[in-house]
Parts: sequence; structure tokens; C-alpha cells
Amino acid sequence: MGVDLVAHTRVPRGLGPAVRRALGLLLAELGHGDKSLTLILTNDNEIRALKQQHWGEDAPTDVLSFPTYEPGDPFIPPHLGDIVISLDTARRQAEQLGHSLQHEVKVLAAHSLWHLLGHDHRSETEWEGFRRVQARILEL
Repeated sequence: MGVDLVAHTRVPRGLGPAVRRALGLLLAELGHGDKSLTLILTNDNEIRALKQQHWGEDAPTDVLSFPTYEPGDPFIPPHLGDIVISLDTARRQAEQLGHSLQHEVKVLAAHSLWHLLGHDHRSETEWEGFRRVQARILEL
């Protein structure tokens, strides 16, 4: 099924297709190639409004995950959910970390995908899965 890309802000040339492709390959590698998700690339204003509306926090963030099911449900729907990434925040983080915007957006997308698949990072052990998928997407 794959990854649907929605741009709510100006996206640098080539970024959307590269991230969409890598995320689709990672989805398949994780055994969910028959599922779909939506990747929304936006700005700080929109992600701040979403964070305020859903979490009650009035601040921008890099990425939000909106799963379409509760982890642990016996049925995983065909559409896993939505990944929303602020390119404004991703750009700042990429500059601070010394890598490209594409690198940062891929890492954020993989992180969010792992959340959509029902994982969280409340402990160091749980972080291992996040680090694994974040590293793997950079190889795809």
C-alpha cells in the first residue's frame, strides 16, 4: 500500500520522494508492506497547533504520531496512521547535529513509524528499537 505524502509547507526538491521511498521500504522490511500511512510535512505553526489541540502543550515539536488503532489491539487496520513532521524544527535540528535535512526527516519518520507500530520509549531497553529503525532508514 505504501506512504502517502502531503505537503503543508514548501518542501525542498527531492526531499519528499526520498523520504517517502525510504519509509516505504522500512515499512516493508518491518513486515507491514501491506499497510499504509500518511506522511505530512508541515511547519512549526501547524505542528504547534496540533500539539496544543491533542496534548495541551503550546510549543512546536519535531514530529507527532497519530495512530489509527490502540497498540495491543488484535486487528491492525490497513492505514497505520499519520506522521506529522515540522520541517522548520527538523531544519534547526539538522543544523545543530551537523547533518542534512533529509537525514533528519528520515530519522524522525522512522521514529514516528515505530510509534505507529505500537512502541514507546519509556525505558532504555525500549529505545533500542527506535535506534535500530532510525539507523536502518538511513541505509535505505
